[in-house]
Amino acid sequence: MIQSMTGFGSAVHENDRLTVFAEMKSLNSKYLDVNLRTPRILSAEKELILRELIKSKLKRGKISVLLEFQFKDTSILGTRINKELAKNYYQEMIGLADDLGSAKQDIFRLTMMMPDVQSQNIQDDLLEDDWKVILGVFEQAISKCQEFRQSEGNSLLKSFQENIDIITQKLEQVKEQDPKRVLNIKERIAQHMEEINNNDNFDKNRFEQEMVYYIEKLDISEEKVRLKSHLDYLQETLTSAQANGKKLNFIAQEIGREINTIGSKANDAVVQRYVVEMKEELEKIKEQVLNVL
Repeated sequence: MIQSMTGFGSAVHENDRLTVFAEMKSLNSKYLDVNLRTPRILSAEKELILRELIKSKLKRGKISVLLEFQFKDTSILGTRINKELAKNYYQEMIGLADDLGSAKQDIFRLTMMMPDVQSQNIQDDLLEDDWKVILGVFEQAISKCQEFRQSEGNSLLKSFQENIDIITQKLEQVKEQDPKRVLNIKERIAQHMEEINNNDNFDKNRFEQEMVYYIEKLDISEEKVRLKSHLDYLQETLTSAQANGKKLNFIAQEIGREINTIGSKANDAVVQRYVVEMKEELEKIKEQVLNVL
């Protein structure tokens, strides 16, 4: 079954040690594009685990993720000072104060307030004690996002079905009109033949070119068969376990190719109208396929 790339999921958990909140929003994208915001105290190794989890579960889309957690006992948090960064800030501000002739008594305090000089730190063993809780909340948010995607996918499936039904209906109308279309073409050929017989300046080459033109236009049976086959394949793919947006887009292109060929060969106003209506439905399919996972 198809899934939409549009999704939303959030989860929260609170126990006697900490409060955890996770939220993710997903929009359509050709590739996986993850914007993950986490507390600074989360290690790069664990952030990588979260990213791999998103990749394996959500696969594709522009995904914005927020993970927050706070410990109720702040004493387990320590302060980490980036000494090299602090020295650089301090020296730069001392130099600037000398250049400007400004007072220097507050420079140390200002240095400690600069970005990334101080950060919260937590012992790895303590963080590991709560990692399962944090990871569990994160997985819950992903699951809810997947559920949202599936719900949106069900709505898309219903819409796709309506589009396919209309195209199929128009194809049947093309089939009904086709004998009349062929008869009209034959009548035009007969009229040309009569004009040629009455024309003393008969141009054999032009006659042969016109005959080839009309013969090529006469038969659209293969296009009708292929179009029906592509529509059936689209229907089958939409409800299969392997349904994906890229495959659906490819099938939609094949459907468009057959519709265009019927339109170019038809040489009939009624069939052309049906072709336009089929194209309208196909454009709706193509637009919605962009949001299919």
